[in-house]
Amino acid sequence: MIFELTIQIRVSDFTKGQLWYETLLNRKPDFIPHDGFAEWEVIPGCWLQLAEGKPSIQSGPLRFGVPNLELEKQRLIEKLAVNDFEVFSREEVPVKWATFSDPWGNQIGLFEYFDKNEEQERMKTIIGG
Repeated sequence: MIFELTIQIRVSDFTKGQLWYETLLNRKPDFIPHDGFAEWEVIPGCWLQLAEGKPSIQSGPLRFGVPNLELEKQRLIEKLAVNDFEVFSREEVPVKWATFSDPWGNQIGLFEYFDKNEEQERMKTIIGG
C-alpha cells in the first residue's frame, strides 16, 4: 500500500531555488533537515523536495492543481518573470493546463478543472472539508 508521495526537484543554486519555490508555492518550506535541502507538504501526504544538485532537464512536468489558472498565471508572470506560459485545453480533457520551466530547466505546470463541482469534490477528498 502506498500512503505518501515525495517528488524531488534539483537546482544548481539552492539559495535562489528556495526563494523561487517559496514564491511559486506562496510559503516557506515545512521542513529543512540540512543545508541544500527543503521540503513542502503541498497537500497532505504529498511532499515536494528541493535539493541542491544537477537539474534533470526536461523531466516532468510536475503540475499543481489551482482554482484559477489565469489568476495564478498572472501572479507567476509578475513575481517570477515566467514568460513562456501558454494555457491549453482539449474537449475530452476535464482540465485546462499550462507548463513552464523554472530557471534551472525543471518543467513545472498548473491545471484547473472546468467543472467547479468536480474541483470541490476533489478538494474534499484530498484535503478534507
